[in-house]
Amino acid sequence: MTGAIVSAMMLLFVISVPIAISIGLASMIGLFGFTSLPPIVIPQQVFIALDKFPLAAIPFFILAGNLMEVGGLSRRLVDFARSFVGQIQGGLAATCVITCMLFSAISGSSVATTFAIGVVLIPAMRNLGYPVGFVAALMATSAELGVIIPPSIPMILYGVATQTSIPQLFLAGIVPGLLIAGALLVTSVIWCRVKGWGKRDGEGSLPRLTAARRAIWALLMPVLIMGGIYGGVTTPTEASVIAVVYAMVVGLLLHREMSLADLVRAFRKSVITSAVIMFIIGTASLMGYLLNREGVPDAAALWLTSTFEGPVSLMLAINAMLFVIGMFIETGASIIVLAPILQDAAARVGIAPVHFGTVMVVNLALGMITPPLGVNLFAAAQIAGCSVTQMLRPLMVFVSVIVLCLLVIAFVPAVSMTLPALIGR
Repeated sequence: MTGAIVSAMMLLFVISVPIAISIGLASMIGLFGFTSLPPIVIPQQVFIALDKFPLAAIPFFILAGNLMEVGGLSRRLVDFARSFVGQIQGGLAATCVITCMLFSAISGSSVATTFAIGVVLIPAMRNLGYPVGFVAALMATSAELGVIIPPSIPMILYGVATQTSIPQLFLAGIVPGLLIAGALLVTSVIWCRVKGWGKRDGEGSLPRLTAARRAIWALLMPVLIMGGIYGGVTTPTEASVIAVVYAMVVGLLLHREMSLADLVRAFRKSVITSAVIMFIIGTASLMGYLLNREGVPDAAALWLTSTFEGPVSLMLAINAMLFVIGMFIETGASIIVLAPILQDAAARVGIAPVHFGTVMVVNLALGMITPPLGVNLFAAAQIAGCSVTQMLRPLMVFVSVIVLCLLVIAFVPAVSMTLPALIGR
């Protein structure tokens, strides 16, 4: 049955059937073709998968990010970051990385980060002479921080799928996110200086105090979210609701840049994005149920631990596998189906669940910036008005930088585990 499900799913992917429908149809082939289970199993398993309180955080964090975009908060974050680094050569490239890092601490989504920051920065960088391929590639890559720096939607999914503490996962993502952001920032600034780009990046930037005063409400939002979670006041789900209310109050009453039409557009966009994610979670959980019924997780974990003896070889093998899988399968679906299997294998050789979850999320995030299904690439290309092909050469450099960071995160557990050990609860 397993072979039939996987083969059917890959065939559907090849003929461009949407991810969620491909997984659902492949699961139904396995259900009706190889088991005697009644059809009622389908809605039962989908309901069981979605009937989890932590999942409610996903639509709320998405909505909070979209409200920030239409409420002017994302533009203020750009102005704030630019006021500090815009004066150096390549300052706008550095601003791109820093702003994505700040926005990531609110949205939890890399695609939302791409659009919210890209619509402001991509035209600005193009007007100052940056090559379109470099700009789009940097934007897509920097936005990957949206799923690494907490709050992170993939980390919520991993926590739900494996019963791992979501606050601990959030803590574990902070230092890896900063590591990747620092590496991208240094790489982009050096690249700009070598190529001679960005010598006029300081033109039009605001004084630091002015920019900080304008961005103060946006900068307080991550403090409110993460402070509530780690202060023991709110759960991640409750914090996501607070983020939505905060973004609405700031956009409507304080900045007064959000109209009723903007509000409706943000809600509509968030509903569509959330529905797609929930559809994927439901169908992927049905597939996970069938595979688990066949004993695939135990067999896969046993094979992995017997074939790759020791944590180093196992981690290398899993990372190589996840890198390839991430190129073809959506991150949420990969986590729901694979996380329980791979975490079991990792636990057998002594790899901590929180550490492994961080490595898995960082690795699968690469799939968002690698062809053929890199969603960030298409989002950035759409904003920049270029083709993905124009982005490939600079993209290879940025992907290589993140892969090096991934290896550090994977083989130096202290990078992800220090904060959970110090602050976690």
